Parts: sequence; C-alpha cells; structure tokens
Amino acid sequence: MNAEFLQRIDWQNRQPLFFPWLALMCLGWIMVASASTGIAEYYTGNPSYFAIRHAAYLVMGILVMYAVSQIPLTAWGKADVVFLILSILGLLLVFAPGIGHEVNGSQRWLNFGIIKVQASELAKLAAVFYVAGYLVRRQEEVQKQWSGFIKPLGILAFIVFLLLLEPDFGAVVVLMGAVLIQLFLGGVKAGQFFLLLVATLILSIIVLTSESYRVERLMAYLDPWAPEHVYGTGYQLTQSLIAFGRGEWFGVGLGESVQKLFYLPEAHTDFVFAIWAEETGLAGGLIALAALMVAIGRIWQVSWQAQQKGLMYGAYIAAGIASLLGLQVVINLGVNTGLLPTKGLTLPFFSYGGSSLLICCVMVGVVMRVAHETAEYQGGGDHDNN
Repeated sequence: MNAEFLQRIDWQNRQPLFFPWLALMCLGWIMVASASTGIAEYYTGNPSYFAIRHAAYLVMGILVMYAVSQIPLTAWGKADVVFLILSILGLLLVFAPGIGHEVNGSQRWLNFGIIKVQASELAKLAAVFYVAGYLVRRQEEVQKQWSGFIKPLGILAFIVFLLLLEPDFGAVVVLMGAVLIQLFLGGVKAGQFFLLLVATLILSIIVLTSESYRVERLMAYLDPWAPEHVYGTGYQLTQSLIAFGRGEWFGVGLGESVQKLFYLPEAHTDFVFAIWAEETGLAGGLIALAALMVAIGRIWQVSWQAQQKGLMYGAYIAAGIASLLGLQVVINLGVNTGLLPTKGLTLPFFSYGGSSLLICCVMVGVVMRVAHETAEYQGGGDHDNN
C-alpha cells in the first residue's frame, strides 16, 4: 500500500469500513494459524502450512479489495447479467470431470490447480448484483406488477436448483435470504413478499426432509448427546460444544486448544470460531463478534447513505452484501453453538479458504466504491448509477 493508494482510499468515507475489515483479516489469520496446527502437521509435517497459505490469501485479498474499489458502479451495472451467466456456468462446471472437485461428498469446487474456487461464492455475489440492477431497471414494474416480481425469481430458481444438486443447502439459504431482503427494500408489494417468504420456507422444509442425511442431522441437532448421535451425526456439534465449555470466561490460552487435535473436524474452516472460543473464552468470542458487527453495520450504513442520495443501485448492492455476510455469520455461529442444525458454511473473514476470503474482500471493495461514489455525488432526488 503506497502513498498513492493511501490517498485514493478516501479515508473520510472509507475509513469506518477499512479498519474493521483489516482487523477481521488479521484476527482471522490468528484464528486459522492456531486452529490448523494439528491437522497441518499431520498431513504436511509443517504445523504452519495453512497459516502460510492463509497469509498469502490475505495479501491477495488486500490487492483484490483495492482493485475492485477502483471499478465504477456503472461498469458493474453493465456487466451484471454477464456476471450472472458466468456464475451459472461455474455452477454447471462443478459437475464436469477434471474441473469439478468433490469434498466430503459435495461437488462444490472448481479446481484451477493453485486454488480451488467454490462456485456458490461467485453465484451468491452475482445474484446480488443482478437483483440490484433489475430493481433499478424495472423499478415501476417490480412495485406494481406481478411480472416484475416473478421474472427474476425464475433465474434464481435455476441457481437454487444447481446449488441443491451439489448439494449446498447453506448457500441456498444465504442467497435466498439476501434476495428477499433486496426485494423487500426494492418496494415489492407486501403480499408478494410474504408469499415468496412462505414459499421459501415450504421449499426449505421439503429440501430438509428429502434426504435421509439431512433428517439425521436434524435429529442430531435436537438431541446431539443421544447415544445414537454423539459419535455419529451429532459428533461435530458435541465436540464444538465441548470447546465452548472448555473456554469459559477467558479461555485456555492461545494455541492451547485440545479440541483442534482431531477431536473437532473442520476445526480451521467451519468450526474455527469454536476453537477461538476455547482458546480465548467468552471475552475473545465477544471481541470477534463485535468486529463482525461493526463491519456489517458499517455496510448497512453505506447502503442507507446511498439510498438517501438516490443512488439506488449502490444502495441495493450494499444491502445485498450486508445481508450475505450477516446471514452467513448467523448461520455459522448458530451451527457452532448448536442453535442451528449442522451445515457446512464458512465464517466470513475468519475461516480458512481462499475463494471465500477473496470473495469477501471483493464485497468490501465494492462497498468501498459505493461509499466513495455516494460521497462524491452532489445531485439529489431519484438517481441511479446502473
């Protein structure tokens, strides 16, 4: 970050988001470095293997954030449909031999050699851009006619179908939640909104009960300590709860976790917060939550400021991004603490994973661009920059 970058970052308008984001990045590296030592040493002989790789992703994330923050929103507005098509292509390619990569029975990754990209991460962001652009282009139709409400749902239904084939139910919940929030803010009629909400809930129930392994996870969630669950489908949850219990008020000490030593699977990815709570206790957990809340709250503030100036495209994008991050945080922490059934979903900025971290940095860069253009805009009234 040279002097020119520091000057162009527009501190007055971007500083409130830049520093919470940087704090999250650093805190996430500490979490991954500590939680991954056992599994890294077992598989590679180097306990710092994942910490080094995550540090490389951090540097890439900073560069990506800066590059994206320089892209005008008008450029995104012109390319949002293309972005959506490419993301759908990515969801299709995960099933292609030699390109798609399977992990734990799920076909979710695109293998590019040096990095494996989770296609659903791109799809979620592409959907946010597309819906934001659609709400601006078809504002009157969306607010007054059923056709304006139904048209984007057909495309999104196809994306949801592809995600369920992988399967990636967590991504479906996050994507549909963010889109629902965008549509609500876009002014769809209350009846239409609640009809879609009910339909989404019914679909979720059908999906949850359509596969035996999902039903088993649900039963384990209701009573993870039952003898038939504690060493089966409820194993991850019970080990996660043990980690939280061991942490107490101030934790057992950074790097001193026992649960990360092959007791808790996915300790450095989906359950990294449980290890953090074990090592730093309630105090450390609250600090991490506060950093997440500040960052997401700032994104909502950017959305509100853009809406106040009539920059609706930027406002919808920022709202969609805040919803994506917020819902993913809620679901991940709900799974870690046993408030929600076990589901593989990373914790933004904290979990190990290159594609997830880079997409989160892209989101921050876009929001910083929205903040910049909002501050620079001197007009008023109804305006869109799509």
